[in-house]
Amino acid sequence: MSDKFLSKIEGASREEIREEQSRRLRETVKRCYENIPFYQKKFDEIGLKPEDIQTIDDITKLPFTTKQDLRDNYPFGLFAVTNDELVRIHASSGTTGKQTVVGYTKGDIDRWAECAGRALYSIGTRKGDKVHVSYGYGLFTGGLGMHYGAEYMGATAIPASTGNTKRQISLLQDFEADIICCTPSYALVIAETMKEMGIDPKTLPLRAGYLGAEPWSENMRKEIEKTLAIKAYDIYGLSEIAGPGVAYECEAQEGMHICEDYFYPEIIDPDTLEPVKEGEYGELVFTCIGKEALPLLRYRTRDISALSYEQCSCGRTLVKMTKPKGRSDDMLIIRGVNVFPSQVEHVILSLGMEPNYQIIVDRVNNLDTMTVCVEMSDEVFSDSVKKLETTERNIATAMQSTLGIAAKVKLVAPRSLPRTEGKAQRVIDKRVI
Repeated sequence: MSDKFLSKIEGASREEIREEQSRRLRETVKRCYENIPFYQKKFDEIGLKPEDIQTIDDITKLPFTTKQDLRDNYPFGLFAVTNDELVRIHASSGTTGKQTVVGYTKGDIDRWAECAGRALYSIGTRKGDKVHVSYGYGLFTGGLGMHYGAEYMGATAIPASTGNTKRQISLLQDFEADIICCTPSYALVIAETMKEMGIDPKTLPLRAGYLGAEPWSENMRKEIEKTLAIKAYDIYGLSEIAGPGVAYECEAQEGMHICEDYFYPEIIDPDTLEPVKEGEYGELVFTCIGKEALPLLRYRTRDISALSYEQCSCGRTLVKMTKPKGRSDDMLIIRGVNVFPSQVEHVILSLGMEPNYQIIVDRVNNLDTMTVCVEMSDEVFSDSVKKLETTERNIATAMQSTLGIAAKVKLVAPRSLPRTEGKAQRVIDKRVI
C-alpha cells in the first residue's frame, strides 16, 4: 500500500493497464467458452473462437449480454464454476421480473473487497477510521460490499445495516464513525431525523459519506453536505458486475474512477450498439475481466454515462465515468419526450424545495399526464394559499423549461411522502399501454 494509492494499478501507465486488460480478457473468454453453455452457443452462432480474442481491442467481436439473459438462465445458468467453488450468492431486489442471481468465488470476494477498499482509501479513509455501513445487508450487495472494503483497507467496519434511524444516529454518536455508507435518500432521512432530535451534525466526527445505489443530482449532494455536515461522494456498482466499488469518486471529484483492471468499460449507442467517441454519452457496457464465478461479457447496464481517459488531478490513471444521468430502460417517455427523474430533481432542488418528491405518470383520454408531488418544508407549509399557488406555478414553469413538456405540480405536506431506507420510489407509472 502506498501513501497515495491502495493498489499499484491505480497509478499505472495506460500501456500497463491495457496489457493487463488484454491478458485477463483472453483468460475470461476462454473460461466463458469452456464452462458456460450459453456463451459457447453464442460464440458458435457467430463463428467466434476464444483464440480470436488476443487484445482488449478485440472486445468488440464479442456478443452482448443483457439482464434478460440472466433471467432466462435463472438461477445459476451463467455461472462458470461448480457449487464447491462458490463462497457467496447475491441477488437483485427483483422488482421487475425474476431476480438476477450472482455468485462469487473466494477470489471474486477478495477482488471486490479490494475495489471497495480503493474507493474508501481514495477519499482519505485510513487505518483507525470507522466506517458506518447503512446499506442493507443480505442479498443486496451494498452492505457486505462496503463492509469487506473497509476491512480490506484496514478500517473498522460498523455493520449498522438499515432501519431504526434514531438508533443509527445513536450509533453514530457513540461509536464516533468517520465515514458513512448509505443511499443518498437515507442520508437525507438521517439528517432530517437529527434535526427533529435537536442534534447538530457538526458535533459528530462524521466527515464523509459514500452514497450510491440510486441516481442523485448535484443539488442533492449540496443538500446532504449542508444538512449532514459531511463531504458527499458518489460510488457506483451493480449487482450483476459487482456491488459498490466498480467505480468511485476520489477527493478530487473529477468523475468516478472505474476499476478497469477488473471491469472493462465501453460506451455504446443504445440504438446502433456501435461504440461512441470518448466523452460522448451513451449506454455503459462492462466486461468482467477479473471474475471467476460470473464472468459476464459486454453486459449492457442501461446506465447513460460517458468516459474520460484524462488523468485525474489525484494522480490516478484509471478511466473515469460521469455520474449516470439516467437509464435507457427507466427513462420515461411522456408525450414523445424523454424524461429522466434526475432532471425533475434538479429543477426542484434548484428552486430551494425539499429533496423529497414523487412523479406520478398516468394516461387520461389517451394522453399522458405527469404530476410531480413536491414535499414542502415547515416554513413553506405555513405560507398563505396564494403564495403556495405561486410556488406551484414557478416550479411548473421551470419544469416545462427544462423538460420540454408541461407537468402538474402539487405541493404536499411536510413528511407526507413515504420515507425509505433503501432506494426511494421516485416514479409511479399508472399507464396501461
